[in-house]
Amino acid sequence: MPTTTDADPAAAPARLQRWSVDSVDALLALPMNDLLHRAHGVHRAHHDPNAVQLSTLLSIKTGGCPEDCGYCPQAARYHTDVASEDLLALDAVVAAATAAKAAGATRFCMGAAWRGPRERELEPVLAMVREVKALGLETCATLGMLKDGQAERLRGAGLDYYNHNLDTAPEFYGQIVGTRAYRDRLDTLERVREAGISVCCGGIVGMGESRRERAGLIAQLANLDPYPESVPINNLVQVEGTPLFGTASLDPLEFVRTIAAARITMPRAMVRLSAGRQEMGDGIQALCFHAGANSIFYGEKLLTTGNPDVLADTQLFERLGLHCAGA
Repeated sequence: MPTTTDADPAAAPARLQRWSVDSVDALLALPMNDLLHRAHGVHRAHHDPNAVQLSTLLSIKTGGCPEDCGYCPQAARYHTDVASEDLLALDAVVAAATAAKAAGATRFCMGAAWRGPRERELEPVLAMVREVKALGLETCATLGMLKDGQAERLRGAGLDYYNHNLDTAPEFYGQIVGTRAYRDRLDTLERVREAGISVCCGGIVGMGESRRERAGLIAQLANLDPYPESVPINNLVQVEGTPLFGTASLDPLEFVRTIAAARITMPRAMVRLSAGRQEMGDGIQALCFHAGANSIFYGEKLLTTGNPDVLADTQLFERLGLHCAGA
């Protein structure tokens, strides 16, 4: 199993290869009851087991991205129903953040379909961060790759979290993305850490990867030093016109296993159910919460794809006896 204990790496010296791919693969292969028991025990030791943190994600600049990520309907090179839109006005972002807070969200995430922000594009985003922070919300942004100095400017504006996903294991990455290297993603994460911004980093499953490649993604995340404060796990939402449309769907129980492995290997992280939640159904979501998921994206839309609406989430929480973190 792991080469060291499950102690929080933020409070320990840097350790390389804390979790091997083999050890995570072994977790994923456990009998389901044993895996869930272990994951829930870790979850209960570090978190309120009945609290779920709510985040809302707004696309502040949609479509027209020059990248070739095979899952993404915002890539300009793919023919999807997503139209390219300009950066939203500041008042529209503030209005959306105000509504999100009224609906119970504690974190507001802003996403822009860029390879990375140019300096002139970053300026209005800094204003958005300042205004959303002033509402009393945690702020998060996902803007693509960051250049030297940009993370520091975002931190100065009040950014709490920066999202930059690894997407998948390094061995499978080349089958999904060709316009940026895995090292590019790691470099941006290092810039974010050095600027003092908390890291939101996860990946996507159901893209045709093997179980061992899912283990490779979890091992990569767990071995970041320290591991991310937030770990969004996305289940591929297939969009016609993208290269991954028609990929065989992942067994929902395999998704639950992935959540459990993320919880065990990153015990203090917020493990978030992200894209694909609309297709899961209540039973699978309930298993995910038991396995250690304690954050969701909340609202009707997740960037450009559907998301369970607020009423459905409220009713599910009531049925499961869950409450919103911080409420």
